Amino acid sequence: MSELTLDVARKILDAALAKAVEKKLKPIVITVLDTRGAVKVTAAQDGTSLLRAEIAHGKAYGALAMGMGSRALFQRAQEQAYFVSSVNALAQGRLVPVPGGVLIQNGSTLLGAVGVSGDTSDNDEICAIAGIEAAGLKSNPG
Repeated sequence: MSELTLDVARKILDAALAKAVEKKLKPIVITVLDTRGAVKVTAAQDGTSLLRAEIAHGKAYGALAMGMGSRALFQRAQEQAYFVSSVNALAQGRLVPVPGGVLIQNGSTLLGAVGVSGDTSDNDEICAIAGIEAAGLKSNPG
């Protein structure tokens, strides 16, 4: 597979939602982007708070823009705050450098990214990874 299809994006979404239900997490939003940064699918569980969709998108977008999972971007922001702040300014504030944005790979081929927001960043990341792996793909959280 050289590109992320809608069917695969839906599998990722469904499995990530299932993981959130299984773990009894707070309501989450999941966004799946292709390599161009275009939204393939996004869904919000009932009861999500305001801006969760934008945060989920920002986690996925940041992972794609920087070529690293948002956990690695979070680490980089702690080590090089001025750099990440400058990049975020260039990206017009669209990066959310906290865990929960995970790159989707098929072997070494980048297919896109998943962003999840609603619970703790660590739990958001667990859901993203579960979705990617349930689709038979490789997750790269950072």
